[in-house]
Amino acid sequence: MLASSYTKDLVEAGCDEAGRGCLAGPVVAAAVILPKGYTNDLLNDSKKLSAKKRDLLRKQIEQDAITFAVAFVDNKEIDEVNILNASFLAMHRAVDQLNPKPELLLIDGNRFKPYYGIKHECIVKGDGKFLSIAAASVLAKTYRDEYMVELDAKNPGYGWARNMGYPTQEHRKGIIQLGTTPYHRMSFQLLPTQMELFT
Repeated sequence: MLASSYTKDLVEAGCDEAGRGCLAGPVVAAAVILPKGYTNDLLNDSKKLSAKKRDLLRKQIEQDAITFAVAFVDNKEIDEVNILNASFLAMHRAVDQLNPKPELLLIDGNRFKPYYGIKHECIVKGDGKFLSIAAASVLAKTYRDEYMVELDAKNPGYGWARNMGYPTQEHRKGIIQLGTTPYHRMSFQLLPTQMELFT
């Protein structure tokens, strides 16, 4: 059972991102403020849920949340500032949109760039510990997956509707056969240095 809050008296927003390890597409972050004492037995780290459950939970989170926001940082910005900074930037953009503003940010992971005027706590594997972070993980994952399915329709041959831009064998074969797209992260190692992956 995930905890409903980190503190009793502060308004908390859970923050998480999706797509850090991908070779293509944006990194997407979400920030969610849930009602005090909120419960949801199905809600968990998005990676532990089926796509069908994530989609159902997305609707429920959007309905139940006091406020939520989702923000994208595209591959070109990732190449400019690096993936870690892009992840922080996406979270900041999501928090920018929250109304009312939280008093504490619960960040999934062990690093964060402080958001001006709001305290934060970094929680390793927080998406499996706190409902608000789990909710943010579900929104970030579902919004990003939806976007990658749309990109796949416009850029066939890389399997993005299945691999969501992650470095699978199918994706890397597509890069070898078709080259890169305007959505690839050129600062990433798109192909392994050793090609035995494909033999």
